[in-house]
Amino acid sequence: MKKLLAIALLAVGLSAAASADPAEGVWKTEVDDGAYAHVTIAPCGDKLCGVISRTFNASGEYQSENLGKKLVWDMVPGGDGSYGSGKIWQPSTGKIYRSKMSLSGDVLRVSGCVLGGLICKKQTWQRVR
Repeated sequence: MKKLLAIALLAVGLSAAASADPAEGVWKTEVDDGAYAHVTIAPCGDKLCGVISRTFNASGEYQSENLGKKLVWDMVPGGDGSYGSGKIWQPSTGKIYRSKMSLSGDVLRVSGCVLGGLICKKQTWQRVR
């Protein structure tokens, strides 16, 4: 009985690992206002969210007041590496944009727009190994 329970738990663990979204993980942002961050993307309910997990400037890693804050939230996987209907916060301006993402291998293209898409900003993030 114990062996059967152990096998069942292992199978559940393996299926959960196999179902992880390919965008999950740690991503290095582009430099914005002299600093960049590592953002950890993980599930938040049935969507994806990204939290600032490390921050860097020209001197190296530093303890930003933004550590632990959500940078990306409510991203809905759309299949084929596309994500939409999310929001993204730009710490250097304090502005929040409607956002979408596109994943290709270890590259995550992130964009945020306001005014119905009239003003957009884009960044290309690299997966951190």
